[in-house]
Parts: sequence; C-alpha cells; structure tokens
Amino acid sequence: MAQARINRIAGLHGPAGWLLFLLAVAAVLVLMPVLNRVVSPESIFHVPNWMLTLTGRFLCLALVALALDLIWGYTGILSLGHGAFFALGGYVMGMHLTRNSYADGGVPNFIQFLGVSEWPWFWVPFQWFWFTALMILLVPGVLAFLFGFFAFRSRVRGVYFAIITQALTFGMMLLFFRTETGVGGDTGLTNFQTLLGFSVRDADTRLALYLVSALAVIGGYLACRYIVTSKLGRVLTAIRDAESRVRFTGYNPLRYKLFVWTLSAMLCGVAGALYVPQTGVINPGEMAPAQSIEMAVWVALGGRGTLVGALAGAGIVNGMKSYVTAVHPDLWLFFLGALFIIVTLFLPRGVVGLFQRVRGEGGRS
Repeated sequence: MAQARINRIAGLHGPAGWLLFLLAVAAVLVLMPVLNRVVSPESIFHVPNWMLTLTGRFLCLALVALALDLIWGYTGILSLGHGAFFALGGYVMGMHLTRNSYADGGVPNFIQFLGVSEWPWFWVPFQWFWFTALMILLVPGVLAFLFGFFAFRSRVRGVYFAIITQALTFGMMLLFFRTETGVGGDTGLTNFQTLLGFSVRDADTRLALYLVSALAVIGGYLACRYIVTSKLGRVLTAIRDAESRVRFTGYNPLRYKLFVWTLSAMLCGVAGALYVPQTGVINPGEMAPAQSIEMAVWVALGGRGTLVGALAGAGIVNGMKSYVTAVHPDLWLFFLGALFIIVTLFLPRGVVGLFQRVRGEGGRS
C-alpha cells in the first residue's frame, strides 16, 4: 500500500496517466517546432519564434521546480536559496558565451575596468565547451555539497535551514554585484554572439535550445521519478516524516540528504545554463532572495511531493508572471504574495491535490 501511495503521489499511475504524459511530451517536442516550420505565418496554428523561445525558458524553470520538489517535497528540506545554484549554472554558460564573443581579441569593458587588458586566469578555460559543460555541474554541485555537508552534519533543519539558504543566495548576490569579482558586476554578462559556432540569435539555434531544454526536463523528470519510486525514495520520504526514527534504524540521513541536495543543485545548474542563451543575459538579480521564494511558490502551487505538480506550478506561475508584468509590472509581487496565501489557505496540496479530490482520490491511502 505504501508503494502504491508513492506511485500515486509521483503524479502518473496506470496506462492512462502515462498516455497523457507521452501526449504532452509529443506536443511540446514535436507539435510546436513542426507547426513553426510547416504552417504559414498567416495560419492560426503558426507558432511565432518568440513563443518558442518563451516556452524554452519556461521549460528551464520547470526543471528548477523539479529539483526543488525533489529536495522539499520528498525529503522535507525547504530551500530558499536554489536561485543561487540556478544563477551559477547561468554564469558558467554566460562566461563561455562571453569568452567566445571576443575570440578575435580584446576583452569586455568590465574586464578593462579592472585595469587589465587580458582575460583573468579563471576566464581562460571557458573558451572550451567541454570545460564549460563540466563546470555547469561542478560549480553548483561542489558549493551545494560543501554547504550541505556542514549544515546537515550540524543537524540544521526546518526554518533554520531555510534561513541559512536564504543567507547563502543573498551573500552570493552581493558578491557577484562587486565589479572586482571579474564577472560583470551589477550589469552581469550579456551581448552573446555564438554558441558552438552558431549564432544565438538564429532561428535554428533557438529551436535547438528549445529542444534541448525539453529533453532536459523529460530526462530530469524520469530521473526524479526513478529516485522517488525506488528504495532510495522511500528512505527520503521516511527522513521527511520521521528523521530521528530513520537514524535509530541504522540509516545515516546525512548521506541521503547530501546526495539529493547536491543532485538538486546540479539540476538547477543545468537549467540555468540552458536559460541564459535563450534569455541573452545573466546578472546577480537572478540570485535575489525573491527569486528563490518564487521558486518555492511554483512547487507549493502545483503540489509538493508530486513532481508533475512542480512542472504545472512552474508553468502556471510563470505564465501569469509574463501576463501580469506586461500589463501591470508593479503589481506582480503583490499578486505573487496573494497567490501564495490562497494556496496555503485553500490548496494545501496544490493543484494536483485539487484534481485528486475532484477524482475522489483525496481520501485514499
């Protein structure tokens, strides 16, 4: 019965659930790009390039929601600092794009402001994509491992852990705002030109980035689903519900928490790396505490501990954000706060929980 419950809350159970998932994947991966190419621009089925790029960004943010749901929904560790890991992955990709934008010589203005005319030593390896790809995983992964090791070893939990993760992202933001760090200061990194020899502004490159983002979300979902439905997942949920009992049975929660925490950070790094070339800029604002809080709202709205709910929540909130900020930019934070209050009071299990109640599944165990 416990395994059935895990399968149910994982979001997809039975042939019908998997069929819906596969249809959604087919729509995202195939339908939009095909319509964009084969349908005339005058047709109502034509998908504009800007919408394809916007959807690609949403897919990157959905991967962040998956990563946060894995650590919060299934392990019970609320992180309000995942924006730092997302931004670090973005900065690594941004450094590669910036480095290759000046392949013919010269350095950007923020390097010249440091009083040097050559690239600092830590910029040099980013001219190679293989090194960049490795750093996309290692930079947020190593930071998360070190941070998590000391925090979990000290048995910091609950609201105290959430507070120190908020302090982490705030400290990282202040560090990257400083011009002497050599990564763009308050303006960040922008004016990207090429990626792997292709123009980042070209429609084919945008399409490729969209497809890679979609594949990353699918791969991230399948990996997370495999984890939460395995023995490891049952240990994680046990840690969430009664960590002291898990410790008394002979398991070491530190190892499990550290593993899933590091994996979650690396997924965020991948999402940030894919997000930056589709957005065209990365700056310290991505590390602002409000960004990490918004990520938690995605998961809470969709349904914590469901995976599918995290994807849905990211799509709903970011879709609303795109509309509200275009119509009334000053009202977005108020709208986001009201949304979080409504979810807390009336939808404690999120959108997925609401659907389960409608289908008569809310009371099953």
